[in-house]
Amino acid sequence: MTTRKENFAEGEYYHIYNRGNSKQIIFLDDQDRDRFVKLLYLCNSGKNINFRDDITERGIDAFDFDRGEQIVSIGAWVLMPNHFHIYITPRRGLGVEDDNFLANFIHKLCTSYSMYFNRKYKRTGKLFEGVFKSTHVESDEQAKYNCSYIHLNPVKLIDSLWRENGIQDIKKALEFLDTYKWSSYLDYKGTKRSENKIIFPEDFPDYFSDKKVFEEEIFE
Repeated sequence: MTTRKENFAEGEYYHIYNRGNSKQIIFLDDQDRDRFVKLLYLCNSGKNINFRDDITERGIDAFDFDRGEQIVSIGAWVLMPNHFHIYITPRRGLGVEDDNFLANFIHKLCTSYSMYFNRKYKRTGKLFEGVFKSTHVESDEQAKYNCSYIHLNPVKLIDSLWRENGIQDIKKALEFLDTYKWSSYLDYKGTKRSENKIIFPEDFPDYFSDKKVFEEEIFE
């Protein structure tokens, strides 16, 4: 898998996006989504972690594995059927030879998931559509919009035109998001779960002061 050549500066924030090759579905069931979510946690490390040897063979939960110091901070994330979004900022980790820590993390994440997916479904070839896309988030307004957009992305699954027409039924959208576990939305709402370990909101500006404000302002 080709890696990005540009540097991602420490202390800066980025919206990362990647999708399946030819827009193919990359998450076919909850087992696939669960593996990717656990890789979000495990690959954020300077260690070389083998899921089968370090997790499966030892019979432990991925979130209980001591991955050491993380190399990036994740502020928000979401999985959709054929793509994912991550809001992220670089951190200097341990044991990483490449100076481009953010690109190193995404490369490990996508490569590890591609190996799992190809092995499970007995396929070969690229799973993702080339090099991941990135947008430099340069203002608080852009950052707040970005964080909201990531968390509202799953609404597409019940209303494909919500971006064009706006969310017509906010109550229905909230009820759906409360049942959609494949994003950091529940973490921002204060739900206690293992996936809380993926994000580090303290490394990002405080866009939403509390749970009530978060639920209200993501719809602006």
